[in-house]
Amino acid sequence: MILEMKVPSPGESISEVEIAEWLVKDGDYVKKDQTIAEVDSDKATLDLPAEESGVITLKANEGDAVEVGAVVCLIDTSAKAPVSDKTNPVEKVVEKTIQKQSEPIETKIEESSFASGTPSPAAAKILSEKNISASNVNGSGRGGRITKEDALKALPKVDLNAIVKDRKIESKKLSMLRRKVAQRLVAVKNQTAMLTTFNEVNMTPIFELRKKYKEEFKEKHGVGLGFMSFFTKATVQALQEFPDVNSMIDGDQQIKYDFFDISIAVSGPKGLMVPVVRDAQKLTFSGIEKEIKRLAIRARDGEITVDEMTGGTFTITNGGVFGSMLSTPIINPPQSAILGMHNIIERPIAVNGKVEIHPIMYLALSYDHRIVDGKESVGFLVNIKEALENPVEKLMGGDVKKALEL
Repeated sequence: MILEMKVPSPGESISEVEIAEWLVKDGDYVKKDQTIAEVDSDKATLDLPAEESGVITLKANEGDAVEVGAVVCLIDTSAKAPVSDKTNPVEKVVEKTIQKQSEPIETKIEESSFASGTPSPAAAKILSEKNISASNVNGSGRGGRITKEDALKALPKVDLNAIVKDRKIESKKLSMLRRKVAQRLVAVKNQTAMLTTFNEVNMTPIFELRKKYKEEFKEKHGVGLGFMSFFTKATVQALQEFPDVNSMIDGDQQIKYDFFDISIAVSGPKGLMVPVVRDAQKLTFSGIEKEIKRLAIRARDGEITVDEMTGGTFTITNGGVFGSMLSTPIINPPQSAILGMHNIIERPIAVNGKVEIHPIMYLALSYDHRIVDGKESVGFLVNIKEALENPVEKLMGGDVKKALEL
């Protein structure tokens, strides 16, 4: 029996994916639930598991954009599994890796070029002159044939020959996820009236709390008492005070939320990802820390789902973990604002008429001026500053032990 494997829907509003990498070759025997490919959507990279065991026939190439529901491979379920030999499994993996690394690049290019469509004579001349592989060009002609217009569109925006001058370069097609991120960021700059306001926070009170309670907190809850729980708590409180910051524009309508789903930017294997902490207003300090840790691990391991990264109402990004002193973060659409945290540096400041050294963090709030006024944006950031500089009273109700569930 021949099984047609179709692209499953990764989530709402996603109509196509891109084949990022085939993990098997044409004619391989695959087992049910074995991961056979990685596919990129505009929100995440997902695994594609085999639906049944059998011999596979690939029907799409790496880099192809494939509509949801389209057939990407065939599996002959009547084929028998190959007789296993006595080779040590570890040796097989090493041997397969060495073989893959030793495959000649020319062979891969030729196969991909053939599969992606034949260029017309005019297109072939243009591509040859600019040393562009046909495998990197999407053909719009009949049967995927690359036309002259396709070749012209594929030309680089700059004259690489004038820059390279016989030196080596590497050209790599951007993943669908990266291309979509680029489009969204440019759209934000073009479609919103984005402004950024700044402030600074004396982190001494939070440093003292963490130093005093971090061991007890970790022993009780199994997670560290980090900065993100304080910032998330402060953000939710400020959003309750300034609801326009927790809203979005839909046409000529303003949509406000009575809940607070906080998007937290984390670093993943495919780049920056933004999973969502749902109903953050209901979570305790330990609940926030546990949820952020869970989402960060799933992002790191490539297991994060589209649903876990969709639907946030406000975003927090921490460039400080990479050493950033100050930045102007870009709004995560369709949200109306984003809070940027930065590194903490000991700086001299005036305290009660005297110069003292304290750990200081600069904060940045980028916001859509179409929906958030300057007064609100400044007030929002001041609210966060005051909460972080007086966390016991503003965020813990005056009872540290109760707030930290100790």
